[in-house]
Amino acid sequence: MFSHRVVIRIIYVFALLLLVAAAAGLYVLLQSKEYAFEHVAEPVAAETLPFPVGVDPETRTIVEADLFNAYTNENLAIAEDTQNSFWENILAVFTKKEWYQNLASPVSRIVVIWPGDRKEEAAKNIGDILRWNEEDREEFISLITTTEPVMVEGTFYPGKYMAHRGATPEDMAILIQQQFNDEIKNRYTPEVAEKVPLQDALIIASLLEREASDFENMREVSGVIWNRLFIDMPLQLDATLQYVRGSRATESSWWPVPRPADKYLNSPYNTYQNEGLPPAPIANPSADAVLAALNPSPTDCLYYFHDSYGGYHCSIDYEEHVRKLKAAYGRGQ
Repeated sequence: MFSHRVVIRIIYVFALLLLVAAAAGLYVLLQSKEYAFEHVAEPVAAETLPFPVGVDPETRTIVEADLFNAYTNENLAIAEDTQNSFWENILAVFTKKEWYQNLASPVSRIVVIWPGDRKEEAAKNIGDILRWNEEDREEFISLITTTEPVMVEGTFYPGKYMAHRGATPEDMAILIQQQFNDEIKNRYTPEVAEKVPLQDALIIASLLEREASDFENMREVSGVIWNRLFIDMPLQLDATLQYVRGSRATESSWWPVPRPADKYLNSPYNTYQNEGLPPAPIANPSADAVLAALNPSPTDCLYYFHDSYGGYHCSIDYEEHVRKLKAAYGRGQ
């Protein structure tokens, strides 16, 4: 049996561990609150530069736009560091909790639209925090999708928004539409639209949000997408199959795991069965994704996949693609 002194030491150690855990938890809460308030979406300066464009669909060529590097350095925060990624993950959990929202502010609420969310996800997340009923959520979706540019998806601009706890669907729609205008529409000048229509850029950007891992990978995948479009080859992207299935009321996930049978789904969004772009965006993209859609990395690749460790592999033909799949997984597809 333990001696009295040993038991006391164990109690002291246990109490110390609890104290350290409580202090760490409090630190995380306070830091996440500070991070959230520092990264709330704000109006963009009026003198923002238009998007550079490094792709020419007419000549079917990809080149590095002259102003691309300067533009990314001055206008977009495309390089989230590890620390920011950590706080993003924390906020993804905490912002859904009412006690956390009250801790952040008794009268305000932090609502988030994550890059790559579909409109129904945005309406649910915001509606849950602001306690909207089903009619409120439907009104919110309708307000944004019927305002210029009129699209069924793609204009619910991702970001963290500060709203009053009693904010109405109209309040939130105005806030989000203004941010979309600042971040996307005002940068999309007639000269940019002449090269790549806004809807096409948003469609490709939405695909990149679901298919790529970071900004550089978005540009790599964008290069493959454009190469396929140049030769009228089906895009064959699993994210579009997920969108089709996730649109069904019977699905339990917005983005269900693709199955081989999904390649035969009857839908204009099925990029295995249809050539060209889907009829509309499949998600809501960030300005980073739009920039990557307009500025793909020059590549000869027509195929790509991500391995189980997140590594990116692209190939110039199907035979090379199968060899790489076998090397990574022991089998091809």
